[in-house]
Amino acid sequence: MPLDVAFQMDHVSTVSITGDTTFALALEAQRRGHRLFHYTPDRLSQWGGEIFAGLEEMTVRERQGDHFTLGTPVRTELAQMDVVLLRQDPPFDMHYITTTHMLERVHPQTLVVNDPAWVRNSPEKIFVTEFADLMPDTLITRDPAAVDTFREEHGDIIIKPLYGNGGAGIFHMLEADRNLGSLLELFTQTFREPFIVQRYLNEVRGGDKRIILIEGEPVGAINRVPAEHDSRSNMHAGGRAEPTEITDREREICARIGPALKERGFVLVGIDVIGGLLTEINVTSPTGVREVQRFGGADIAALFWDAVEERRARKS
Repeated sequence: MPLDVAFQMDHVSTVSITGDTTFALALEAQRRGHRLFHYTPDRLSQWGGEIFAGLEEMTVRERQGDHFTLGTPVRTELAQMDVVLLRQDPPFDMHYITTTHMLERVHPQTLVVNDPAWVRNSPEKIFVTEFADLMPDTLITRDPAAVDTFREEHGDIIIKPLYGNGGAGIFHMLEADRNLGSLLELFTQTFREPFIVQRYLNEVRGGDKRIILIEGEPVGAINRVPAEHDSRSNMHAGGRAEPTEITDREREICARIGPALKERGFVLVGIDVIGGLLTEINVTSPTGVREVQRFGGADIAALFWDAVEERRARKS
């Protein structure tokens, strides 16, 4: 049965169609006959108990420079939609959190993917610490003295914003680097939140693996290799995607975290693994779907919609 699907996303005009997961999900939904609607988070509103936005009917196509058409915005209650996809990119700030509170008012009568309450309660770099034994040594703090102690124990470290994304603001500090004090001053002046410090993993030079899970089960992976003069493997930061396989160790990690993902109602999740250690669990707007398929892997967009349609059918 065709579904009415609203995409809460960064404006469709800004997406790179060759690598954007949201665009891949839209293409597959359209192929299945679902009606697509588009709105940006700033157009989400609440009046009394009503949650609404100016929805634009959307069509998409695999054509560079001409990949979408939007209709005239129509003020629409989201309760009229069958599905809302929560797909805008972080930062995971108070604006993002507020949208999850609003979307929680319509879920689960309207299926919001991923579940907005659990997205709010599962920040990627904090949720992952529930599995501390699977992670590299990690410190979350604003205390420079704690960072000094951590660095004395581990030598090379990574420092990054707790609620950042896309590789922005990630620093690799060598054991002998004398800029740590200045960097901590910058972080404490820039961010109100604690920041995250991790033991540097040399294995990142061989790649940071993104593994995608649907309903808590691994369905595909890509390896993201950092540029020669950069420590960041994120595609936005110049990382290079290459094909890969999921190892036995990585399947063990997925088996450990899978029940927690299912419990939280997460349909689509992307985890990051370096050298057999889990570094992040991405639940806000995980990416990598197009890269997996480009290298001959599973059609994850199709698997995603199979899962969403099954969830909707169970509600009928």
